[in-house]
Order: sequence, then structure tokens, then C-alpha cells
Amino acid sequence: MSAPNKSYDPVEVSVLKPEAVEGAVSDALAAIAAAVSLEELKEARLAHAGDRSPLALANREIGALPPHAKADAGKRIGAARGAVNRALKERQEALEAERDARVLVEETVDVTLPWDRVQRGARHPLTTMADRMADVFVSMGFEVAEGPEIEAEWFNFDALNFPPDHPARAMQDTFFVESEDSGMVLRTHTSPVQIRALLSRELPVYVVAPGKTFRTDELDATHSPVFHQLEGLAVDEGLTMADLKGAIAAFVNGLFGDPLPVRLRPSFFPFTEPSAEVDMQCFVCHGESVGNPDRACRTCSSEGWIEIGGCGMVNPRVLRAAGVDPERYSGWAFGLGVERTLMFRHGVADMHDMVEGDVRFTLPFGMEI
Repeated sequence: MSAPNKSYDPVEVSVLKPEAVEGAVSDALAAIAAAVSLEELKEARLAHAGDRSPLALANREIGALPPHAKADAGKRIGAARGAVNRALKERQEALEAERDARVLVEETVDVTLPWDRVQRGARHPLTTMADRMADVFVSMGFEVAEGPEIEAEWFNFDALNFPPDHPARAMQDTFFVESEDSGMVLRTHTSPVQIRALLSRELPVYVVAPGKTFRTDELDATHSPVFHQLEGLAVDEGLTMADLKGAIAAFVNGLFGDPLPVRLRPSFFPFTEPSAEVDMQCFVCHGESVGNPDRACRTCSSEGWIEIGGCGMVNPRVLRAAGVDPERYSGWAFGLGVERTLMFRHGVADMHDMVEGDVRFTLPFGMEI
């Protein structure tokens, strides 16, 4: 076996010649400097610093050299590859800085421009008003009661002393579930909660029941087939009409913040006897517009009074239907319209505004909870 060729001249390997190495470095530096994007720089890296680049191929030839020639060739190739890698790093840093600066300019958001995003909604004023009305009675010791919106006809009519031939029980006034013989209706008032409260609670009972109700009315400026009521019920020993008037007066004062007079006008409801309509003095003109053409009031139509609901002493038949002894206990009840209260308290002129869901109507009322 022959000995290694110690006289082998490394310059005879073309890729290791100094001029070849210098040319590869020059080509690499020129390609790196010409790259104007990170994508082009990546192509230059693969071509001049990758596994198939001229300097990488030259580096492989070093292993075939005799020991005494490897050191010099390794230094020259190592220096060349180091220069190319430094150039790549510097160029990449420069291109990344240019990219970041360009992104800051191109993606900058001008916060002074008009915005067209969908506006954030607000709590519906009917919900806020119902809660505020209930809170006044809660502050007087009442509890909040609830009941189903799909109600048995017995709770909605029979237990409340509506006779079988009462007009309200006809399909032209009431939404029946499935058929008129189904015995189930969409409740026409929140009064069924009175019966449910008396059947499920220990006496005495003091409750208010805000909720949604349904009647076959056409939607117009002042009517809606879906509307909201606040029902109140008090059943205890020795309650009188004076207690009822005092509670309603306290409610009016709590809701409007003024000691406004309240009056009761005789009326009729099947579930109360005696019954009355409740009026409060106009909170805008305080009655000064009556007979005074120079002080006309749009809120009360210059009548000086605003009707807010109905009330009365609970009919003994209703108490018996709920298992309450009318000889021992008496009670009073009232019903207030939430939409009506919102309309005259905030000057809302059209019921459509409350049901159409336009955020421009709800936003001015804010997010009060």
C-alpha cells in the first residue's frame, strides 16, 4: 500500500483556488446587497450559504486534502463563509427594520376618522323602567313574584272572577294556545301572579309582579299586542282602601321625586271590589294648565291629571279561589302599565320606538342597572 501524497498541491483543486473563493464571496455579497425583500434575501442565502452553494462545496473538498494542506484551506474557506454570514445577518436586520417601519405606516389607524362600526347596544328602557318601578315597592317591603307567560285559563280568568261569557275570554281579545278549547292562553295581564302568590306563600302576602302580557291589539302609536305591566298585591288582616291609596302615593313620590297628589276614580274590574282608576297630578304643569290657554301642557293635555293604572280591594271571590278566608283577611291590588309610564315620563310619543329595536332609541337611556 502506497503512502499519502505529501507533495499534493491544494491550489490544483479549482474550487479551493484563492481567486475562486474570492469570486464566490464577491458574488454572494453582491446578491445579498441586491436583495430588497426578505424573500429575495432567503433566495440569496440558499444560493450562496446553503448546502449546494460554491463555498459549501469547496468546504467539502478540504477533507480530501493531505493533512499539511487542510489548515490553510480551512482558514480561507472559514473566513469566506464568515464574511458571507455576517453580510446575511446585517442585511436581514436592515430588511426587517424596513418591514416593521413600513407596517407601522401602512397599518396605522387614524382614530380621528369617522367610524362606521355597529354601535354597542344599551339596556332597553322598558326593562330599566320596570325594575325601577318594582324597586320602589321593594323599598316598602314588597317582594318580587313571577309567573309563566303561557298561563292556564283558570289562573288567567276563572280564579280572577271572569265569568265564562266575559268578552275578554273570546279569541278576538285573547291569544289561545292551539285552540280555544285548549285551556291555555298567553296571559292577558299579570294578575294571575296574584293567585299563584296566594297559593304558594304564607300570609300575609306583599308582592309586585313585573312581566310581559299579550292581547290581540294592533300595533300603533299607543297600542301593542305585547306589552308590560307591574302588578301589585297586598293581603293581610285589616287592609283598607286608605292603605292602597297611601301605597300608590308613596310609589308616585318615589318614582317622580315630587309629592304629587293622587286621586281614585270609581271603576270596575272583575277581580276587585270596589275598583278605581288611579290618577296622579301632572308632574310637568302640576295642574296649572287647567283652564289656562297660556300654559298649555302636552303631557296631560291641560287636564292636570294623568291616568297611571287601575286598582281596588281584592274581590272576596278571588280570595276564596286562592284558599284565603275573606272574613279574616282583606287585600288590595293594582296594575300599572310600564309602557305608559315610560311614555309620559320620558316623552315617548310612539309605541313603535319601543318595539323596533333601534339602538338610536335605547342609547339615550344609557346602561342604568
